[in-house]
Amino acid sequence: MIATLASVVAQGRAQRSIETRFAGADVRIGGDRPWDIRVHDERVYRSVLLAGSLGLGDAYVAGWWDCAALDECFTRLLRAGLDEARWSPADWWIELRARLANRQRPSRAREVAHRHYDRDGELHRAMLGDERVYSCGYWARATTLAEAQTAKIDLVCRKLGLRPGQRVLDIGCGWGEAARHAAQRYGVEVVGVTVSAAQAEAARERCRGLPVTIIEDDYRALGGRFDRILSIGMFEHVGPRNYRTYLRVARRLLTDDGLFLLHTIGGNRTAATIDLWIDRHVFPNAVLPSAAAIASAAEGLFVIEDWHGFGPDYDRTLMAWHERLMAAWDGLGAAYDERARRRWRYYLLTCAASFRARKNQLWQIVLSPRGVVGGYAAVR
Repeated sequence: MIATLASVVAQGRAQRSIETRFAGADVRIGGDRPWDIRVHDERVYRSVLLAGSLGLGDAYVAGWWDCAALDECFTRLLRAGLDEARWSPADWWIELRARLANRQRPSRAREVAHRHYDRDGELHRAMLGDERVYSCGYWARATTLAEAQTAKIDLVCRKLGLRPGQRVLDIGCGWGEAARHAAQRYGVEVVGVTVSAAQAEAARERCRGLPVTIIEDDYRALGGRFDRILSIGMFEHVGPRNYRTYLRVARRLLTDDGLFLLHTIGGNRTAATIDLWIDRHVFPNAVLPSAAAIASAAEGLFVIEDWHGFGPDYDRTLMAWHERLMAAWDGLGAAYDERARRRWRYYLLTCAASFRARKNQLWQIVLSPRGVVGGYAAVR
């Protein structure tokens, strides 16, 4: 009886604590606005207090709570800074582990490929489109997702000043669309590298008949010399302990008069970890680099020629992915049950909120080994 009473009291304290924090972000528990939360299972409160963002996300996937406009809910929570507090033992543990060990060392580099990129091929095609470009689109003059992704890849090619006959390296080539575009439209020879077996196979098929070579390997093992290097949406998997190594590899592979374009999500603060729910269920070992971390890693290796930010475009990209995926969900097959649907919905909409709240950024950074003679002409 005493134990039951203590549990009820603890549950009440947890509920009041969560309700107070969320109310400060203009999110009401039991409210009737689209961004308010409806609780179906009272265990959600203790789950959040004990496991922070991991507990909140897992409770959503379990169906313990709902929200009509999940993206707007999290936009408010993030703008209020609720992500900045370490709420739980789980948050502290992953932070400590990241600071003590290199979670992106070569022996673990393929974990994200095995757990994310090598799986869900049918789902990725439904969400991303046939080209399967899994990075932020460029919406300046685009009206559709396909146009935005083509515009982004072409923007990269134009920023690098690609010309026929050049040798280009694509670090983290994904399913090969950037390599195909560069070879087909600009007449360059491309070497693409990925740690994902499934991506490598698909990229080879996509680029069949073009001067494109796809390698399944870690970036640290690469050799050769290249006139241009591009890396789109891969640096988020490199990790703080390896930023300097990554840029040293790029410098070693790049000709003295070459250019390197780094396209990456960025965070406003230097961190050793990513959101715990994203780390556990979507991108293991990922970390978003800060501007300070990138600049520090590049010091003495590269001249920063251009730094272009268009983070709000990722909000629009993620919302387009969510719309496509939810529209196609019922046709994906029995393996994609209701829990999986809620997991993917939570991932896409909370990430969209992170860009809408300006917590996350999207940067394209052009680097040169010695500085472009006469200056670099920025391309938009």
